Amino acid sequence: MRATYLLLLLFVILNATSCISTEKLTYLQERENVNDSLVSIRKVKEPYRLQVNDLLSIRMKALDEEMIGLFNPVSSTNPNATGEQRLYYDGFVVDLHGNIRMPMLGDVPVLGYTVEEVQEELTKRLSEDYFKPEANLFVTVKLSGIRYTINGEISNPGSTIIYRDELTIMEAIANNGDITLTGDRQNVVIIRQYPLGQKVHHIDLTDINAMNSPYYYVKPNDLILINPLPQKSIGAGTTGLQSFTTILSVVTALTTVILLFIRF
Repeated sequence: MRATYLLLLLFVILNATSCISTEKLTYLQERENVNDSLVSIRKVKEPYRLQVNDLLSIRMKALDEEMIGLFNPVSSTNPNATGEQRLYYDGFVVDLHGNIRMPMLGDVPVLGYTVEEVQEELTKRLSEDYFKPEANLFVTVKLSGIRYTINGEISNPGSTIIYRDELTIMEAIANNGDITLTGDRQNVVIIRQYPLGQKVHHIDLTDINAMNSPYYYVKPNDLILINPLPQKSIGAGTTGLQSFTTILSVVTALTTVILLFIRF
């Protein structure tokens, strides 16, 4: 009889702790019980500063098309290349010294600069040495998309490049098929590149206040890690029905073993 009570107690405890609650699965929850509310969201997005291995797309326009053609690269290596391949051939990579190498201008330091600052610096150099004001020089500098890597408990892990100026972590997760049921949404890890190295950050995507986090916006070369919940290592199931079925099987097996032990 005592063994039966112990098994019943074990069943209740495991069933209560094994299945995953909706609080751990629901994104951007409001902690107060309200049907509708106006949530104040502060858009926090610091300007991105260029790192080593970043790829820049730089294009220039002027009235003198022959002269401006010296500065606009057009690769003949692979004329059929499109999209990311074209940027690889015609873009400007920030080298290990923090420079980009450009026709006529040579090495231009850009490490730690924003794209706006690079644009201003190039316009200044070209205006001083090659183009007069009446040339109507126009310089455009952009990052060649936002590349990030997401691994762990995600439906489609891997590296992705998005051709946009900004990207939220919710959009990044949606692009890769959403976090699995056994993924930890309350402690998403972001490893971010900085001029002096890498830093590890954390964000709770089940809290509405995550939208005010400086890590809510993805930066180029971010590594996003979705760690598993303890329920995955336990293997007891992600839903109540799965947990019940698994635990019932365990309890039945234990009961059989105990009855056989008592009989013999």
